[in-house]
Amino acid sequence: MAPVVQTRALTRRFGDLTAVDALTLDVSAGQVFGLLGSNGAGKTTVIKMLTTLLPATAGTALVAGFDVRRQAASVRRAIGYVPQMISADSSLTGYENLLIFAKLYDIPRRGRAARIGDALALMELTEAADRLVRDYSGGMIRRLEIAQAMLHRPRVLFLDEPTVGLDPIARRAVWERLATLRAEFDTTVFLTTHMMEEADALCDEIAILHRGALAIAGAPAALKASVGPEATLDDVFVRWAGNLTESGGTYQDVSRTRRTAQRVG
Repeated sequence: MAPVVQTRALTRRFGDLTAVDALTLDVSAGQVFGLLGSNGAGKTTVIKMLTTLLPATAGTALVAGFDVRRQAASVRRAIGYVPQMISADSSLTGYENLLIFAKLYDIPRRGRAARIGDALALMELTEAADRLVRDYSGGMIRRLEIAQAMLHRPRVLFLDEPTVGLDPIARRAVWERLATLRAEFDTTVFLTTHMMEEADALCDEIAILHRGALAIAGAPAALKASVGPEATLDDVFVRWAGNLTESGGTYQDVSRTRRTAQRVG
């Protein structure tokens, strides 16, 4: 079976900066795939190229069998995307947010209410459906955003730092909902995260980027075993993601992450 996400020498340059350097990946259908790396390693740039928000400088990428450059509209119909920054409208209710997305995804009028109701139930937001999103907790907002992205039953769900700024209870609730989505709809989940616990708990396979290039990829258990018998995924990350002077990202990276955490938390 062909990979549901496939890149070949995918590259993105910004002037003299190579943000993503000849990345080659294969992601199987039904997997939870984690893309890891220090701030500024190129993770968000990869997701933006795969979701057609940013054109590649060179190389190719296929998502759900469609070329991201030549078949962008077909890619967009086949995917869901939850960005790191909050995408739900705080001035609307949870139900109204989902209704807007149902219209955007051309879900037939006759089936919209049932589809929205199912999404709210799946994310355990039914009782909060008629509340303004500004009154939601951070975890509720993230679950609503995942519900928005899943309304049209996409083959691939892209999540950029889905639990940034959430407390452990809210983070665990998001993990549980993702596991349910995967089991019920056979959705492939492609996520970025800085949390090794999250990657270890959720991912079937991970890839670590360093300076925009693929450093290593494989199943978490295999990667830990390659470092040592008692190694953790933190040890793997430290081994492959760069040294202390390279960690932490740029001023813009840190500022964006802190703004997101403040808004969600």
